[in-house]
Amino acid sequence: MGRVRGYLHRVRAAVYDSFTHEHTPRQIALSFALGTFITMLPTFGFGLIVFVVLIRLFEWINSIALFSSVAVFNPIVKWGVYAGSFALGFLLLGPVDGFGIGDTPSFSAGSEIVVRLLVGNTILAVVVTVLAYAVVYRLVVAYQRNSLPVLEETVGGMVAELETRIEESDPSAEDS
Repeated sequence: MGRVRGYLHRVRAAVYDSFTHEHTPRQIALSFALGTFITMLPTFGFGLIVFVVLIRLFEWINSIALFSSVAVFNPIVKWGVYAGSFALGFLLLGPVDGFGIGDTPSFSAGSEIVVRLLVGNTILAVVVTVLAYAVVYRLVVAYQRNSLPVLEETVGGMVAELETRIEESDPSAEDS
């Protein structure tokens, strides 16, 4: 449980830190949204290299906001993103002959499965990116208007909800 609390503390600190750097709300929100889009795609770790290149190329990018997206869409969360991507891809493009839930894909069906993953993943990434921009923009504007209680309540509420869900799903938490 200590690891989880430490992780949640780092997420909260990263969000607050990104608001205090000298960037406009639009730049901060765009940085987080860009990071969200890249992080949600199946980049197999190369997304972090893309982040470094983008920070070097574009002065307006808020590096803390960009990297904060990795804390939100970490490898554990990405499994859920991939599952949703597959489901959406199969819903939009239809099933693959000889492949169902729980089946091991064959090499012959591989490209059809990858196409479904990429289509579903791209659509999810675009939708979540737009939502991420809107949420972060509003949070930054609220913070910069000295509405710190709104920010603290929002981030605190999100962290409390995560802690509750983790405690509910952790059978060892009931023993302590």
